Amino acid sequence: MPYLVVANGSEMGRRYKVQDTQTLGRHPDCEIVIEVGAVSRQHARVSSTPKEGVYVVEDLGSRNGTFLNGQTVAEPTSLKDGDRIRICDVEFSYLATQPAHTLDLGDASSLNVLLDDSRSNVTIMSKLEVSTRGSVQLTASAEAKLEALLDINRSLAKALSLDDVLPEVLNSLFRIFLQADRGFIVLDEGGELIPRWTKSRREGDGESIRISRTVVREVMNSGEAILSADAVADERFEMSQSVADFRIRSMMCAPLLDNEGKAIGVLQVDTLDQNKRFTSDDLGVLASVASQAAIAIDNAWMHEAAIHQQAVERDLQLARDVQQSFLPDLLPEVPGYRFYHYYSPANHVGGDFYDYIELPDGRLAIIVADVVGHGIAAAMLMAKFAAESRFCLASGGRPADAVSKLNDRMCLLDLDRFVTMILVILDAESNKITIVNAGHMEPICRHKDGEVVELATSCRGIPIGIMDGFDYEQAEHTLLDGDRLFLYTDGINETMDPAGKCFGIERVRDWMSQMHGDVKEESERLIAELDQFRSSDAQFDDMCMVCFSVG
Repeated sequence: MPYLVVANGSEMGRRYKVQDTQTLGRHPDCEIVIEVGAVSRQHARVSSTPKEGVYVVEDLGSRNGTFLNGQTVAEPTSLKDGDRIRICDVEFSYLATQPAHTLDLGDASSLNVLLDDSRSNVTIMSKLEVSTRGSVQLTASAEAKLEALLDINRSLAKALSLDDVLPEVLNSLFRIFLQADRGFIVLDEGGELIPRWTKSRREGDGESIRISRTVVREVMNSGEAILSADAVADERFEMSQSVADFRIRSMMCAPLLDNEGKAIGVLQVDTLDQNKRFTSDDLGVLASVASQAAIAIDNAWMHEAAIHQQAVERDLQLARDVQQSFLPDLLPEVPGYRFYHYYSPANHVGGDFYDYIELPDGRLAIIVADVVGHGIAAAMLMAKFAAESRFCLASGGRPADAVSKLNDRMCLLDLDRFVTMILVILDAESNKITIVNAGHMEPICRHKDGEVVELATSCRGIPIGIMDGFDYEQAEHTLLDGDRLFLYTDGINETMDPAGKCFGIERVRDWMSQMHGDVKEESERLIAELDQFRSSDAQFDDMCMVCFSVG
């Protein structure tokens, strides 16, 4: 595939693939648009001929003519590799084919731009495998190697942030490679190649740094440092002008490998002076420096991640403290009753909730609730639910009406989340309880004779926050002396063992049937049994329970 490469001006180095026909001119419909006033709208054309691989250039009756190697094009004229086509003040170089075994260098006109490559070529002259699992075999002189290692170690020894690491790496390289004109570091951040730092020895050169995505990917994928030179420095491409136009005369690029041998970026330097090209010895030094730099960069990343994690931990601890403030610390003091509660979030904060609310008429409201999901979002919704539930219950009226009101207010949030809740209103004087169930597990009651039953099984409503206007029902039950009532969230019965098997409702019922001692001691026995069942596995879901006994 032949190419036309712009040989001068602001577009110098820009490359166009030559299809069957390429029209050059000022008109926007031209395949190659030349925005110069003296250029005709349809100025010239480069097209293929019946003979394979042969292209011709012809003038299209332009006002100022088309020139090939300084001669006026009067009729279609065959093109050969290296020919120069001039249209007014704009000159193109004709490249018959893209040389084999080359890497494209992209065009850029500003600092810190990583480009897809479509402009010119560099030829790989030498490669060096880089590995973090052993020392780099250097062929450079002992003095150069020692200077490189000491310089980079001194510069990076105390660097703890990328802003400290990256410029020091380049500064060290410029002291080691006096012929280097430009250098840059590209890092792979989340799958995206980001030029994080560049340096130019000469004032103004930073504005024209080219960074090749192809070269970067080649080095990162292969794990090899490369030394490359352009066509000017390679006699095999003596006639090619593509890299000469690009101005880079010699470059080295080495991968930055972390402790696991994974490429995290590249380190590259280049020179504009063809008489001061880099050597294989230089490549060895660069590979060694890159190894040290990669360690420093990896350490800086870990340091930044640790600082960030500490900030997150502080925020989560604060969130945990705030959430704990919504939960009651003290057990209710109700004559003739003994209470116990337990709460353990799966993460720092959770979505389970319990509360004791003294109502204006002297009764006690007991709430156990579970916000769908867990973590920060569930904890925030739980905080809103806690405030709303207190407001609705304090408003008086039937418990079922209070829950209906609570549901309507939570629906106003219009969130894609819901809350299951069990509400028990205890009248200690009569031992009567009123139960409202909003999509939660029924309370489990153990009678004095050991019988275990689930209460209010016929009045379960929908979870809070799904649909407004829902009318909840309530059920009443009279507790007897010796009865024990257990309210819980699904984190209890869905506790899983290492094999993924759930603890289950039946085990909870068995525990209830054997509950003979103090409610606190018996509840702590259940918690220990759950911990033993889970073994060493992390807690999967938030866990919450409230248990109380009569007499």
